[in-house]
Amino acid sequence: RDTHLPPIDALRAAGVPMAVSTDHNPGTSPALSLLLMANMACTLFRLTVPEALAGITTHAARALGLQDTHGLIAAGRPANFVLWSVREAAELAYWFGHNPARTIVRQGRIVKGA
Repeated sequence: RDTHLPPIDALRAAGVPMAVSTDHNPGTSPALSLLLMANMACTLFRLTVPEALAGITTHAARALGLQDTHGLIAAGRPANFVLWSVREAAELAYWFGHNPARTIVRQGRIVKGA
């Protein structure tokens, strides 16, 4: 089993986009929470909060080949986003076991919250 950490400092210095995700693989990674993955990216791999948030948005979209349509909130792109009930972005990577989602918008429609 590989337990070596990736060379985060070298990746960062080279400007490599670092995606953060869960593949929800029941055999090796039975995780469902993207926020838990952001927490782990910060605590285990020492990503900064902005790096982790980019990792679960823009860089994740790029890793999936969806960078032209997903990963950013911009005119002409699908309106898929979450409004979080937090005081600052760092809380998204700090708390785990708690989902602070206040409103979820999918394809421009509110599907949870108000």
